[in-house]
Amino acid sequence: MGETSSDSTDILKEFYIPDYLLIPDSKPVHVKYMPNCPVVVFINSKSGGQLGGELLATYRSLLNKNQVFDLLEEAPDKVLRRLYLNLEKLKHNGDSLAQIIGMTLKLIVAGGDGTAGWLLGVVCDLKLSNPPPIATMPLGTGNNLPFAFGWGKKNPGTDPRSVIHFLEQVMVAKGMNIDNWHILMRMRVPKEGSCDPIAPLELPHSLHAFQRVSPTDSLNMEGYHTFRGGFWNYFSMGMDAQVSYAFHSERKLHPEKFKNQLINQSTYAKLGCTQGWFLAPLFHPADRNIAQLAKIKVMRGHEWKELDVHHSIRSIVCLNLPSFSGGLNPWGTPNKRKLRDRDLTPPYVDDGLIEVVGFRDAWHGLVLLAPNGHGTRLAQARRIRFEFHKGGADHTYMRIDGEPWKQPLPIDDDTVVIEISHHGQVKMLATPERKSKSIHDLPSVHGDAEDDNGDDSGEDGEERRKFGAADTFKIPDDVDISYLS
Repeated sequence: MGETSSDSTDILKEFYIPDYLLIPDSKPVHVKYMPNCPVVVFINSKSGGQLGGELLATYRSLLNKNQVFDLLEEAPDKVLRRLYLNLEKLKHNGDSLAQIIGMTLKLIVAGGDGTAGWLLGVVCDLKLSNPPPIATMPLGTGNNLPFAFGWGKKNPGTDPRSVIHFLEQVMVAKGMNIDNWHILMRMRVPKEGSCDPIAPLELPHSLHAFQRVSPTDSLNMEGYHTFRGGFWNYFSMGMDAQVSYAFHSERKLHPEKFKNQLINQSTYAKLGCTQGWFLAPLFHPADRNIAQLAKIKVMRGHEWKELDVHHSIRSIVCLNLPSFSGGLNPWGTPNKRKLRDRDLTPPYVDDGLIEVVGFRDAWHGLVLLAPNGHGTRLAQARRIRFEFHKGGADHTYMRIDGEPWKQPLPIDDDTVVIEISHHGQVKMLATPERKSKSIHDLPSVHGDAEDDNGDDSGEDGEERRKFGAADTFKIPDDVDISYLS
């Protein structure tokens, strides 16, 4: 730990992890004080302009530098693999501190929504017996995940006092489950050209959210391209994803213009104007509208039912959290009459249901700024399916938790299908200011949400077994896996 006041030093002891627990084969040391809130910190040093690097330096000065990781230097699955294998070995040898750390560890991730989703996916994939809860520090443009769980939208202070204050909040934060969602896309191998997702020029993890499966993966089918990913906040398709794609590309070309969060958000709005998002009927052909691009179906009981999507809808959002595009809530708060008439439940983040919302254009999106404003509520579902029309378009734009991409579509194929299904849950850390609601908050599951769609959960098959964020997590042959649940 760096030089701090005696009071700060006492507080920081609660979060400190000694080297021998972090670095395999290190010599164990006697520790007099057992930390109450041990943390491992992951920071995207490129997020938030200069803030990411400054935050990294501050955390490393306050804590053990070996418990603070730059995601541009080491992937989180490798870090957690090494840490948990070491903890298990030490626990097996009777180390009491390793036992305590394994039970009380918390993770902090600082970055944009894509960075946070990357870590969440890794924790989900590792299938740990006692997975650590995760606190998200806002360091991006949208910061929807931090905002939904009460950590705010503004980029944090990077000075020691601000960091210590955040750590104190982490210590008292409550655990809260969040649903996660698996997305699978299949299409025939195109006769010519490539249909791999095209990331914008600026994306941190080479599109970690959505990738083609390897030839050896059990999901792979001969004659088809299969892609999979996972999300925590939202999947969107259409014009909003197109604007996001342009924003990421522009940021890569002119990084000097994107050092301030407010400037980033105003640039985002300007791109919406220049791309015709405000005058969509004039600048964008009707064949790019969602209904002309694909059929949308939801599972009711054990049968797929087609949704009636109005021809003017140009963007569709499958929403898990009440925070989109910087804290807006597209689903809103439907009144009790709408809940009753459309047989819906409130939009909880841990109920296994996802809210499906449509938008016509940017003006429609601005309605979210008004009290009780919301998009066109289409459905709630546990499974949703997009079946693309043959020749409907040669590409579309998609986005998962802040990571957009351009998706080429084979024009001679009528079997392009995207399916979204409930995957499981991971525990987040939430403050009292959280916007997200849990089914455990109220005695009744019914209370304040809306829209028609009763769905039944589909069977959990191999296709939804993991996100793919932690493909490098492999247990060495010389480790007894009975200790790794």
